[in-house]
Amino acid sequence: MAEPVDPDRPAQDPTRNTAAERAPERHRPAREKQRGPVTLRGDQAVEGSTTDQRLLDSRGPSDWVHTDPWRVLRIQSEFVEGFGLLSELPRAVSVFGSARIGPETPEYATGERLGAALAHAGYAVITGGGPGLMEAVNKGCCDAGGLSVGLGIELPFEQRINDWVDVGLNFRYFFARKTMFVKYAQAFVVLPGGFGTMDELFEALTLVQTGKVTSFPVVLLGTDYWRGLIDWLRATMLSAGAINAIDIDLLRLTDDVDEAVRIIVEANAQRTDR
Repeated sequence: MAEPVDPDRPAQDPTRNTAAERAPERHRPAREKQRGPVTLRGDQAVEGSTTDQRLLDSRGPSDWVHTDPWRVLRIQSEFVEGFGLLSELPRAVSVFGSARIGPETPEYATGERLGAALAHAGYAVITGGGPGLMEAVNKGCCDAGGLSVGLGIELPFEQRINDWVDVGLNFRYFFARKTMFVKYAQAFVVLPGGFGTMDELFEALTLVQTGKVTSFPVVLLGTDYWRGLIDWLRATMLSAGAINAIDIDLLRLTDDVDEAVRIIVEANAQRTDR
């Protein structure tokens, strides 16, 4: 009987060297690949695609559809692992921002101050666990004695969980990861960022707008960066009747870290009083 095929594990290249043929060097391999919770290094780190990509790719032979039930089990395992790890977190705030904005920038310093201020207010922070502004928030929280959480994602270009994460978990699937960001947070704070940050921002707005989550503040930190987006929402979306004026009011815009934390604390107090 043929061995079952794991649909999310690419076929082995027969031209690759076996372990016995490789020189027995023990230094840290230059290449590293994260596949879900698994770390692959050296010659094992050769996958060219991610689990998410293989799930969504409709090209190629159609026989892959018969393996989807196995994928469902893997997806289920990510929810089980995430729920089990994060269910005992204290109050937490999910913070998003660019992986590309480095330590020598004002935005990084703001991220550090935000992480520290949230820790002092009694909140854990949850970030994407990567470099840049995610690292800044984790670092600020960790230095201030707070609980620093990082939820990583398998990407074609590898990024590891940063060194300032106390509790880290890597995901294969974006939708499982995004559920954890929302389920275990009392608020979102959004620092300057790119497509991933925008995805997380509008996911949060949609959930608040549709009442899937309540008393859930969404704070944009950085007026120069975000003002253009607010203006576009008013001039284009609102003018076209695609959203209501009250929808724009779901966003709180500030440059002040203390004000951002105060918005979150007040919203949490209102939720507790209900």
